[in-house]
Amino acid sequence: MNLIGVDIGGTKCALSVPDGPDRVREVVRFATTDVRGTLDRIYAEIARLSPRDPVFGVSCGGPLDSTRGLILSPPNLPGWDRIPITAELTQRFGGRAFLMNDANACALAEWQFGAGRGCQSLMFLTMGTGMGAGLILDGRLYEGITGNAGEVGHIRMAADGPVGYGKAGSFEGFCSGGGIAQLARRRAAEFPGPSTLKSLAPDALTARAVGEAAAAGDALALALWREVGERLGEALAVFIDVLNPERIVIGSIYQRCERFIAPAMQAVINREALAASARDCQVVPAQLGDEIGAAAAVAIAHYHAR
Repeated sequence: MNLIGVDIGGTKCALSVPDGPDRVREVVRFATTDVRGTLDRIYAEIARLSPRDPVFGVSCGGPLDSTRGLILSPPNLPGWDRIPITAELTQRFGGRAFLMNDANACALAEWQFGAGRGCQSLMFLTMGTGMGAGLILDGRLYEGITGNAGEVGHIRMAADGPVGYGKAGSFEGFCSGGGIAQLARRRAAEFPGPSTLKSLAPDALTARAVGEAAAAGDALALALWREVGERLGEALAVFIDVLNPERIVIGSIYQRCERFIAPAMQAVINREALAASARDCQVVPAQLGDEIGAAAAVAIAHYHAR
């Protein structure tokens, strides 16, 4: 049996395979082009692997119909409308194929290969351009009745605030790259003191710029990260109380800016969450970094091949 991971992204695609019990090897990476050209390249690269009795894991941004194996026009993949990716893979190569949204797939990857190893109950938060979650509960991925479990970015945190998920004041608005950029523009206009962020053009006020300014000791940037940390802590306190997870793994922005976010986040968790549940839950940065896409696709195949 061959496990093969297929990671489909808006700018690049990659094929990966296991490399021993706890590592993944990326076989090939190439640019995403038009639908047919990209699919043909995927199939050609798989054919070079000469798979026998394959189990395919396909990681892709939503919306998806995971049950039927359909890609349903994700925003970052224009033209990918009702693509029956799992059926096409099995018709060409036999075996089995499974499609999963990237947040769930990344949760599996961190659980199998990264910061969540050894956990029975784990929550993974993307905290990148957007905010989504994947849930491992009692040793199993929890997807919900329609596969939409973990859409935490849609939760409203305040009556007003940065817009995320089409909702002002949402968790994604306060704690994603796009939301932090909006928050930086608001706070830069209000901040009375000096700050390098105030001299930047609005489209240059990104989460990365806020992180760089904080590293240089900029007061506005540090205040922004405290605000983000407080909102993150408010959400995590609810998740800790409701799910009682052993570990919460947070990717992307948190990986890079943990030192600025974690103190305010932890203070809110300590104040708001049930003490016993908070004590037993570790909040840690993701470990896989840029390798997570390749690991996520293989993790889907590994999970379904168990």
